[in-house]
Amino acid sequence: MQRRKKLKWIGATALTVALLFAIGAVMMSNLTPKPKRLVEPIVIDHGLDDPRFMRSLGQILPHPLVGGNGIDHIEGGEAIYAAKLDAIAAAQHSINFEVFEFFGDEAAAAFADALAEAAERGVAVRALLDYVGTMPAEEEHLERMEEAGVEVIRWREPAWYQLPQFNHRTHRKLLIVDGEIGFTGGANVTDSWLPEDDAPGYRDHHFRITGPVVGNMQAAFVEVWLEASGELLHGEDYFPELEPQGELLMQMVSSKPREGMHRIRMMFKYAIAAAQERITISSAYFYPDPSFLDALTEAAERGVEVRILVPGDSIDYGFVRHASVNRWRPMLEAGVEIYEYQPAMYHAKLISIDDRWASIGSTNIDNRSFRINKEGNVNVYDEDFARYVRGLVEDDLDDAILYTVERWEERPWHKRLAGWVSMIAGAHY
Repeated sequence: MQRRKKLKWIGATALTVALLFAIGAVMMSNLTPKPKRLVEPIVIDHGLDDPRFMRSLGQILPHPLVGGNGIDHIEGGEAIYAAKLDAIAAAQHSINFEVFEFFGDEAAAAFADALAEAAERGVAVRALLDYVGTMPAEEEHLERMEEAGVEVIRWREPAWYQLPQFNHRTHRKLLIVDGEIGFTGGANVTDSWLPEDDAPGYRDHHFRITGPVVGNMQAAFVEVWLEASGELLHGEDYFPELEPQGELLMQMVSSKPREGMHRIRMMFKYAIAAAQERITISSAYFYPDPSFLDALTEAAERGVEVRILVPGDSIDYGFVRHASVNRWRPMLEAGVEIYEYQPAMYHAKLISIDDRWASIGSTNIDNRSFRINKEGNVNVYDEDFARYVRGLVEDDLDDAILYTVERWEERPWHKRLAGWVSMIAGAHY
């Protein structure tokens, strides 16, 4: 009996030590000093219509500005999944797929079958799925792909030698088919994006892109695949010569954890500093650092119309919402308009500034996207498209409620307390 108790005690102690080590490793990784990110305010004496804006971002960011591109907007989970599945079904050479969440009896099953069928007919198929985002995944779907010849990697699957990086997720939503067609936007692959009975799916927007910039989208995937597998993808099947498919000037932008510049955050702050008329933002999670909030507040104070659309009570991570709301008062008092979407969880990530520049992709306006996740966005330097993106957000504002200073002041004590408690986790979320 005593021996059994002793073994239980040893086991419990070992488990506790292992758990504390794992938690400590993640916290130390997030708090360890890293290269300085942008902390000084950006002062710009010109707007987004000035060639200096385009020239600066073209040089500061790694991927170049590329002309001759086309883009199609896709709205809602059903249409998004249908467009991607059609592209997968038509693939002839290669499919590269990277996503954060991948599970569900409908959504993941359909994609698993489509990717498996493509591999079975000889297409080189690679799926880079985030480990945390696929924890609820059905094993049969992963096995279906692997048995068909799909190369499946679950990003940051736990291993003792990389525990400090376990919290560094890939949050990107990229699908590149034959190196010629690229998809990006806000939607993962789960049943949450599909309607059920009378309940709508998550509200989201996605985009199908063609033209030379798809080569840069492919390069972004190839970089992470190399890091994950040790394999370099190259050649005509991945990087074919791409003819112009439109007239849009675009730029692929990617970021990763521990990156000194936190380049997408820096890019957004630069564009906000150049804004002269209006800033329109939608984000599933809105919890950036104080200096980013200061940039938005300063824009409103200099007369820029700033409108931000976020989820309301339907948000799937309520603690992020409460922590965010705690910081809103200075923005609200400066005239920033913040709206909460009502019908369903709002998951889109859209930015349009001065009807001249827009950015679409996977990046939320929060700490996790800016400094912990791998993210990918596509910038579009075009007045018509930037105006179109603003219109998408404005259409969604029809189903949103304006959050006022009065409402902020009248919050019940338990929501204020929840916000303060949640803010403690801000550096690790």
